[in-house]
Amino acid sequence: MSSNYNSEKQFKAPLYEAMVVHQAKKPVSLHVPGHKSGQGLLDEGAPFFKHIMAIDYTEISGLDDLHHAEGVILEAEQLAAACFGAEDSHFLIGGSTVGNIAMIAAVCERGDVILVQRNVHKSVIHGLMLAGARAVFISPSIDPQTGVATSVHIEAVKQALQQYPEAKALFLTNPNYYGMGVHLTPFAELMHAQGKMLLVDEAHGAHYGFHPEVPASALSQGADAVVQSTHKMLTAMTMGAMLHLKGPRINKDATRRLLGMLQSSSPSYPIMASLDLARKRMHTEGEAWLSEGIMLVKEFRSFLAEMNRFDYFPKEFPRSRSEGYETADPFKVAICDATQTLSAAELKERLEEKGIYVEMTDGRHVLLVFTPATSRADLERVIGVLSNICLDVPAQKKELHAPISNILKLPYYTQISSPIVFDLRDISREGREVGAYRQVSVEDAVGKRSADMVIPYPPGIPYLYPGEVITDTVAEALLQLAANGIKFQGTEFGQTHKLKIYT
Repeated sequence: MSSNYNSEKQFKAPLYEAMVVHQAKKPVSLHVPGHKSGQGLLDEGAPFFKHIMAIDYTEISGLDDLHHAEGVILEAEQLAAACFGAEDSHFLIGGSTVGNIAMIAAVCERGDVILVQRNVHKSVIHGLMLAGARAVFISPSIDPQTGVATSVHIEAVKQALQQYPEAKALFLTNPNYYGMGVHLTPFAELMHAQGKMLLVDEAHGAHYGFHPEVPASALSQGADAVVQSTHKMLTAMTMGAMLHLKGPRINKDATRRLLGMLQSSSPSYPIMASLDLARKRMHTEGEAWLSEGIMLVKEFRSFLAEMNRFDYFPKEFPRSRSEGYETADPFKVAICDATQTLSAAELKERLEEKGIYVEMTDGRHVLLVFTPATSRADLERVIGVLSNICLDVPAQKKELHAPISNILKLPYYTQISSPIVFDLRDISREGREVGAYRQVSVEDAVGKRSADMVIPYPPGIPYLYPGEVITDTVAEALLQLAANGIKFQGTEFGQTHKLKIYT
């Protein structure tokens, strides 16, 4: 992907290799952590944890320091920048969450305006709160074929810039949870022409740009700052992510200082080493490795087409002819029972009964996330279980219902909102005041300001923000989600069917 792709250094994993050398010394640990390379484990925990804890190091000689990298961690991050096409890359041990917060805080001061795609991850909202920024939300397009909320339309961004020329940046999520996205170059060119930045949450696209049958990466299309969850689609451990910076507009020093505040002063060395190894794999054999995975997913799509029982999307990649999105990730496959004999929840339950665990369900679809690490044995097992479901559950054609989901059929929101103030000080003050809010039924909450961030999860996209007025359509959508068994974060609504409102 990068100009240094063929460099001899790409075959190194400097942090991982330094950890291997240290372990080979059989050192005596007179430093933290307290488990002493796993020696303190109970017998029952040893089989699961001893190998990880054996390399659970801290900032000792030869292993560098994430917060003042000048040795093997610095080298590993520089190799990551060369691999992914950045000028600076930072290892994140708190997932894309910390990267989203850092991007916003590096760009926005208190009171600054930023354009934000409405259907963003909750970490973006937390970043706005910590920065004290004012968000102008732009509602996403809805794919007419699936009902899924996708990305914003560039004409809406142009209109928002005309209304709020003081906006510092545009924040987009690309791709969405289902792998649906847009071409980002027009957005980057629009923002850069006015001296503004494009920030991208590319959490689900760490593999983008490494193969002709996956979409181009956000960095290659002009984004100034991009966060990727290396653990989602590549081989890093959970919580392993990267923040990539490119170009003169983003303040790299400010971003580095913010990461020093936001990330743990005791970073996980196993997570960082897994990031180093994930980069090495993509750097040395990324395209070939992706080819193997894409071939398996194509076989799965062929199986679905032949069965004629399960509908699925996306059917075309990396480009799409759908009205709602322009690019699609081949590794994401959302399936449903085309006859509606089985609901998404029932299909998920039958899969789990046979040991097949999926990413998520919505009102109609079950989302399957393949990666290049998916094996042929995995594929054959999934195909076998779905084939047996078709035999065990004869199709009983039902009337199709409108899709209901935590991302499907998002309630109606104004296409371009007025600036919404997100200030952590206000929320903290109201939370401390006695009687600042009360819990009421959904019906009584309509027209009042929400005191909760109401987040159907997964994927963690808020339906309501603190201070936002609760409308009839939002209330109805929340009740439908609860009826379909969707879980919620940030609120007790899932258990009580009541909402907190400010008094």
